[in-house]
Parts: sequence; structure tokens; C-alpha cells
Amino acid sequence: MPIIFRQNARIYGRRNTKHNSGFDGYRGSSQGSYCERDYQSKILILYIMAVTYMTEEGLKKMKEELQQLETVERPRIIAAIAEAREKGDLSENAEYDAAKEAQGALETKIAHIKAKLAEARVLEAKDIQTDEVQILTKVRVRMSNGMEKTYQLVTEGEANALEGKISVTTPIAKGLMGKKVGEIAEVQVPAGIMKFEVLEISL
Repeated sequence: MPIIFRQNARIYGRRNTKHNSGFDGYRGSSQGSYCERDYQSKILILYIMAVTYMTEEGLKKMKEELQQLETVERPRIIAAIAEAREKGDLSENAEYDAAKEAQGALETKIAHIKAKLAEARVLEAKDIQTDEVQILTKVRVRMSNGMEKTYQLVTEGEANALEGKISVTTPIAKGLMGKKVGEIAEVQVPAGIMKFEVLEISL
């Protein structure tokens, strides 16, 4: 996992010049070449995937989902298994097999949510700068076809296309991460290269 140093709520790369072996951490100023900022953005996405940054609202929803699964769904499936077991021979009991399969899927989901919560870090608006596109910022862009659209970059678990919230792991978000107003992100899409001009960055 990358080493993180927070300065002015940004994360930057520092090249290991001693061994010329890439980046050994994140710190420094906001100055740097386009390539350096692009590299930093890609590494930040990897770190976000490992750490699970989210909003307070997103964290609350995840905790509520976990409670629902543990206090409602789990007892329901346990009861279904017990009821199916009472019907006799388990080797030919389709209801029992289905209930056990559902139990396995449920426990896997619970474990997955608990793992995310264990790595969760809440990002607050006061920690986010708007001089460049980063997680939780809203970015208004002009696309190649002239249309304008606003996206908010969020973690994978908070993505919602209807609300304009896109995961930082998507191609568009990866292309926009680290861009400043006036800069253009080129994103590979099935139809070819699509350009997104950054018009405004806000919270």
C-alpha cells in the first residue's frame, strides 16, 4: 500500500532519484509536469481502491445496509434453512440447497461490506481543494460533441449514474483526475477518443 503524506488535502508523487526506481511516496507541491500529475492521479486511484474513501453519507448508508443484512436477512435465511431441514432427506431437498446457497452469498456480502468499513476513510468538504479535479469534486465539462455535463467523482460504492456520480475507477474519471480548469482530458471509448474540456470545478 502506498505511503501517504497529506499536505493541503492533496496527494503528490516524489520521484526516488537515488535509485531512479519510480515513486516511493506522495508529497510535495502542486507544481509539476502534465505527465507527473497524470501519473499521480493514476496512483491515487489505486490507493482509493485500497483505502475506500467515502462521504459521511456513503458511510452511513453502508452501515445501514450491513445492519439490514445482519439483523433481518441473516435470521430470515437461518429460519428458511431450519424449515427446509425439517422436511427430511437433505440430499434431495431443493429448498435446503437453495437456502444454503443464499446463506453463502449473504455471508460473502456481509464480509465484503465489513472489509470495506474496516478500510473506510471519510472525506469532508473542508479537506477538498477545487483547483484541480479530485475525488468528491464536481466537474463541469464540455464534450467533443459540444454538450456540457457535470460529474461528481466518488468511490465505487457511491457511484450513481442518475445523480451524475461516477466512480473514480471509470475511464472518464481517470481521465479527468488531476485536470485543472481549461485543460482537456482525452478518454478512450468504444467509438474512439473522446475529449472533455474542464469548464468548472466545485464541491
